[in-house]
Amino acid sequence: MEQTARLDPTTEAALRSLHDIAMPEPVSWMPQTWGWAVLIGAILAMLALAGLRWLLHYRANAYRREALALLVAVEERLRRPETRQDGIRELGEVLKRAALAAWPRADVASLSGGSWVSFLDAHDDDKAGHALERLLDDLEYHGAQVVSDLPSNLCGDLVAAARDWIERHHVPA
Repeated sequence: MEQTARLDPTTEAALRSLHDIAMPEPVSWMPQTWGWAVLIGAILAMLALAGLRWLLHYRANAYRREALALLVAVEERLRRPETRQDGIRELGEVLKRAALAAWPRADVASLSGGSWVSFLDAHDDDKAGHALERLLDDLEYHGAQVVSDLPSNLCGDLVAAARDWIERHHVPA
């Protein structure tokens, strides 16, 4: 049998009067002064403007992404000698479509031959479109036999020059 120790009445009264430990309220993460609120508001406004600018830039370059996707199919046609003539013609079409999407139709639609090459050179930041000059001046108008005998590295250069022009041409705002 266990004996329970009997506490004196003063100790018992003291133990009954004890309460749980009082914990302080958690510290708020809200800024305590108006300066922090202004700073947070300015940062949020800058982030919103940066996001809007990115969205507008993304939408403005949708034609570039579409042209680059079309260029993948054209590149496949240029690899095979039997479809190379169609690939050369489609490469010119992709470049013209990209230009029509970026500039007013009145400025681009009527361009052909030397004026079309001059337009591409004028809007090429790197001036790397010399391979495109041969395509636009000469290759589109040759017969299928001449085009199918072209070396594949020349076709690769044409696609690389077209890709470079699509990615890097400068469009005035």
